[in-house]
Amino acid sequence: MGQPHKVDHRAADEADLLPVRVERDIMVEMRDGVRLATDVFHPQVDGRDAQFPILFYRTPYSKDEQAAILGFAEWFARRGYIVVQQNCRGCFTSEGDVNFLLPEAQDGYDTLSWIESQPWGDADVGTWGTSWSAWVQTAMAALEPKRLKTIVPMMSGSDAYSSSVRHGGALELRWIAWSFWHGAENTQTGLNKSPQTEQALIRPAKRFSDWLRQWPIERGKTQLSLTPPYEKWAFDLIEHTDRAGYWDHPSSKPADYWDKIGRVSALYIGSWYDSYTRGSFENLLGHGAKARLIMGAWLHGTTTVEQPTSGGVVFPPEAPFANYKAVLLRWFDRELKGKTDTPEFEPLRLFIMGGGSGDLDQEGRLRHGGKWRSEQSWPLERTQYRKLYLQQTGTLAPKASENPKAARSFRFDPADPVPTIGGSVSALMDVAHNPPEPEAFHRLPHLERTTPLVLPGGFDQVVTEKTFRLNERTGPLADRSDVLVFQTDPLPNETEITGPVSVRLWVSTDAVDTDFTAKLIDVYPPSEKLPKGFALNLTDSIIRLSYRSGSGKSEPVKPNQIIPIVITLYPVGNVFAAGHRIRLDISSSNFPRFDVNPNNGSKAAGVRGGIIATNTIYCDAGHPSHILLPVIPS
Repeated sequence: MGQPHKVDHRAADEADLLPVRVERDIMVEMRDGVRLATDVFHPQVDGRDAQFPILFYRTPYSKDEQAAILGFAEWFARRGYIVVQQNCRGCFTSEGDVNFLLPEAQDGYDTLSWIESQPWGDADVGTWGTSWSAWVQTAMAALEPKRLKTIVPMMSGSDAYSSSVRHGGALELRWIAWSFWHGAENTQTGLNKSPQTEQALIRPAKRFSDWLRQWPIERGKTQLSLTPPYEKWAFDLIEHTDRAGYWDHPSSKPADYWDKIGRVSALYIGSWYDSYTRGSFENLLGHGAKARLIMGAWLHGTTTVEQPTSGGVVFPPEAPFANYKAVLLRWFDRELKGKTDTPEFEPLRLFIMGGGSGDLDQEGRLRHGGKWRSEQSWPLERTQYRKLYLQQTGTLAPKASENPKAARSFRFDPADPVPTIGGSVSALMDVAHNPPEPEAFHRLPHLERTTPLVLPGGFDQVVTEKTFRLNERTGPLADRSDVLVFQTDPLPNETEITGPVSVRLWVSTDAVDTDFTAKLIDVYPPSEKLPKGFALNLTDSIIRLSYRSGSGKSEPVKPNQIIPIVITLYPVGNVFAAGHRIRLDISSSNFPRFDVNPNNGSKAAGVRGGIIATNTIYCDAGHPSHILLPVIPS
């Protein structure tokens, strides 16, 4: 189409929406010869391609489906941006083998170099995207591409090993689930799927949920073997239990590259109920002065940020974005076009949950309440850190016990793990039940090709018939003998907890290894609307005792030795209303959010072949186990 002509951005911004010309499936060559399918959306002025700033989007999902359903590329192009969208390596129309994030730094950098070489490429570049499409942004920024000026990673990690993929040595099983269902969805010709392979992936003899019931899996024994690239990276995640070198790549650990990433401006977007809550705050702090963060209460995803619900709770109408595209446009107009006629983005914008009526809406969701607030720093400068100490009686108290001997023990059976109910999960899904034949299956939208195993968000901590579990029991988690409950008396006043949360315990086990989990809960008292109350999960995490040091290297566990540990929960922003209780649940499993420790020292974590362990929490004068809470003065 020849050399694009430059236009005055101010004139273009004031004009009607621009027509767009699209170049589809340009095969852009990477440094190793692999070609990635790329579309370019050209805004036109006076019938010709025009020079504008560039927006770049990379996705492991079908770019064509994303464009058809979400429509970001054309929407931005009509408002005066050249938009480049690309399928990541090994995905759909792109060549090469899909791999867990690792190719994304170089592939992103190489594509930006290609953009710069184009007649229309002499312009500043911004990027956006959610989840995997957020990781790719910090990955390419770590290599310092010249024209990249700003990034908008929504729901993205900072260090895959310390949170979001692994936590304290344990593995988030959602990533293995992802390899199963994404391998079934991916239509890339390089996967060489035969009709029989398609059937085995879409209608397998055993779905991922079936494999979970007899975990761990083995190489060559599941349908992953039909898609070798997926099997490879799934077992890479399972088997790389030590940090070593695998987890230190810029694609999976941007935290090591802030001096480079921080040269560009960034708008991070996260949520209290997202898989990357901890990473979002670490990104803000590590990135530096050019970063901003918006933290909402929505679920993981791109469209969820415009919805007021998170699992079994509903928030006020102002909780979600009214128009997420408009938020992005405002950011890019300021950063790439220099427009300052809109409000500047504040350093930190938080939706603080809580303070609602506690009534139920028509769908049976809890009206938990909440409001937006602007802050200047994280943690908040006025934070007052307070310890609540675990008592043998099951209470949480502001003073440590003076009892010289106080402890609580429970039996942890790997074959009967505590079920996951909500929380900061995503992509923990199966291929849909009874899907249509392959041709019709691939025409379905993603949400109809999959079915969730665990619903994310806030829920009453009660096992129901819909809960994924390995036994038939239902009822409150608090009734299980392997869940130790510690809670305050009803609070006399409203109490805001906003900031990082950690739990320090002194523990022992009679096994050679085991796990400990912690979950923070806002307990609603019984009422006319809630006759049994409501135990609302806020944040949780886990630690594998052999990885207690935080070094990323396994260390022996001596049976029955008292060991201090720290469990780092995701940050939280919640107001506990007067009359509510602050509750801490301690156990040794949270499945299938995390893999299950077999207690026998094996690195092949799973529900099969393990041994029952007796685990003990100490709460005496010499071992003051406690939760450290960031209290915000009213």
